[in-house]
Amino acid sequence: MGLFDFIFKKAPKPRGTYEKFKLLTGYEPRFTSYSGSVYESELVRSAINARATQISKLRVEAQGAAKPGLQAKLRHAPNAFQTWSQFLYRLSTILDVNNTAFIVPIWDEFGQITGVYAPLPERCEIVQYSGTPYLRYEFQWGQHAAVEMDFCGVMTKYQYKHDFFGESNAALDSTMDLIEIQNQGIKEGVKNSATYRFVAQLSNFATAEDLAQERQRFTEKNLMRDANGGGLLLFPNTYSNIQQVQAKPFVADPAQMELIKSNVFEYFGVNEDVIQNRSFGDAWAAFYEGAVEPFAIQFSEVMTKMLFTLREQSQGSRIIATANRLQYMSNADKLNVSAQMADRGLMTRNEIREIWNMSPLPEPYGSQLPIRGEYYNVEDKTDEEGNENS
Repeated sequence: MGLFDFIFKKAPKPRGTYEKFKLLTGYEPRFTSYSGSVYESELVRSAINARATQISKLRVEAQGAAKPGLQAKLRHAPNAFQTWSQFLYRLSTILDVNNTAFIVPIWDEFGQITGVYAPLPERCEIVQYSGTPYLRYEFQWGQHAAVEMDFCGVMTKYQYKHDFFGESNAALDSTMDLIEIQNQGIKEGVKNSATYRFVAQLSNFATAEDLAQERQRFTEKNLMRDANGGGLLLFPNTYSNIQQVQAKPFVADPAQMELIKSNVFEYFGVNEDVIQNRSFGDAWAAFYEGAVEPFAIQFSEVMTKMLFTLREQSQGSRIIATANRLQYMSNADKLNVSAQMADRGLMTRNEIREIWNMSPLPEPYGSQLPIRGEYYNVEDKTDEEGNENS
């Protein structure tokens, strides 16, 4: 049994007659993975990787009392093959490359959801069986699987014309062309450096065969790697009008390269500091709010909607993805926050230790709220030593 069977074999099978699902926009309800080479570009891949790496650090939590068995499994891993870090990284990458990412549930033999997986279909269309909408996936090797839409999660970016799916990355095509042209210019420049470097006029040779033989002889005797010339090149006066060939391949100047990089970074919401792991403090907080937090919010809402009914959600059951943003502050800022929060009894010892990436203390010590001794409640008439305050 392969991965396809593991994910879809036990899914409830649709019953009824196949029908098209009509959208308000009139667009065909079909998603097709992007056929361009976005992820094959080194610059684009590094931008996508920077965002996916930070998203993979999100902490996924299950809350509420509904489906305790499922929540217990999801607290450890999304499925039997991946960790949450691996799942989130791949989900973010798929979303950036295709602007649409799917999450499907995994059922057991008893019809219970035991996990989730992020497939990468070649195509996906919305169909109806007995009036119920389904997402029908088609994969590279021709396999098909249909899952009821209520049980599927769909995450999107740049959603405009389609009611359910995001737009393609065609807006990035012109920048991708510039990157390809730049790479080709560098490659051709290297090739040109290995071609003719000098031209010369040769006297007393009448035929093309004679010229070819003399060129071959001169190269073998003087220019080959194993030629024993002693570092001295000698040639007769039959060679005249010797000129050096200046190869000047086109290469984008630094300003043009910065423009290309800026286009890619702005499109994916990253910057050079984030890519090179130099971002912290306020700079990282801005990146988090612009690139990581929107993903976390959409992921939390999509997962909650697909796994819990409205009644279960109203009773507090949900899936949330969070991050401790304080961990990305500078050490001086961490120290200030830790001291201020501890002084006022607003953070437990373990919460403070988490900021510093320290292991938690055992209970009940980890849950204790430290506070400075000179503070007391203004409504309390005694201090911590029992002395009455005036």
